[in-house]
Amino acid sequence: MTLSTAVQEALNEQIKHEFDSAYIYLSMAAYCESANLPGFARWLGVQAREEVEHAMKFYGFIHDRGGRVQLRALDQPPTEFGSVLGVFEQALAHERKISGLINQLYGLAAGEQDYASQAFLQGFVTEQVEEEKITSQVVERLKLAGDSKHALLLVDTELGERQDEGA
Repeated sequence: MTLSTAVQEALNEQIKHEFDSAYIYLSMAAYCESANLPGFARWLGVQAREEVEHAMKFYGFIHDRGGRVQLRALDQPPTEFGSVLGVFEQALAHERKISGLINQLYGLAAGEQDYASQAFLQGFVTEQVEEEKITSQVVERLKLAGDSKHALLLVDTELGERQDEGA
């Protein structure tokens, strides 16, 4: 069974959202670099690369199903976040938005009785639970750190230890 027009359109839109996510995380990383917080910047850079990998998975899936990829323009990412806590609060809100989009896409595939797309999307549904959990934990750690520069630097060091999945 090939992709329906509706599912193909939605998958192409999700490619855009995944690349937008990478762009947002890269902008967040640049903000942290400029604040001399290389650990936060590294964590966000790894996150940006993962989002590109997600986009490419959608790209490959569309082709595997006999569909056509049609790339869309990316939105300008924000460049100012107010603080590192602001960065991660926005990251958490963004992950929640992406979870909603993945859930909508899964619902569309279910409605179309597109079982292959549902199976493909299940991995993203599961991953979004983890993404929200991890990002929420960083927000909570930053809230605990409060105004303590020492605590902020400890969290920065901890997040700087994040490795790329492929490394």
